[in-house]
Amino acid sequence: MIALALPWLTIFLGSLLPGWVLIASAPVLPPVGFLLFLSWRQLRPGLLPIWSGLPLGLFDDLFSGQPFGAAVLLWSLAAIVLELVEARVPWRSFFTEWLVAIGLIVAYIVMGLALANLAGAGAHIGIILPQIVISILSYPLVGRLVAVVDRFRLTPFMAV
Repeated sequence: MIALALPWLTIFLGSLLPGWVLIASAPVLPPVGFLLFLSWRQLRPGLLPIWSGLPLGLFDDLFSGQPFGAAVLLWSLAAIVLELVEARVPWRSFFTEWLVAIGLIVAYIVMGLALANLAGAGAHIGIILPQIVISILSYPLVGRLVAVVDRFRLTPFMAV
């Protein structure tokens, strides 16, 4: 049971984390929930189903401050893109996974800004540049954290 629930719980906690750490007038912290979602999908492609972007994005929408439905759309599109990349590029390396993640992170943040501007915000694209840089640089660290959690998830426990 915990082996299936742990990825979902870590992503839920990651969606909550940016609101706990810092409240800022401009986006500075990376979208931790989305980074965890990407890491889990890349580390264990079959663990989270392709439809998992919908409920996870819905939870993220409740706490991110984005217009409602933005994360549902963007997380679902990211899951589809990761599924297509997985089917087309069966071999993996750190470099190719990081490049795919960089593309998805930049697209997620820029499209999130575009959706927020459509909903009435008037933010310039330059305001998200620090968030993009921090997100890209922190992705390998998030991937390492997911690998540690996955190792714990796969540890056999014996009931006494």
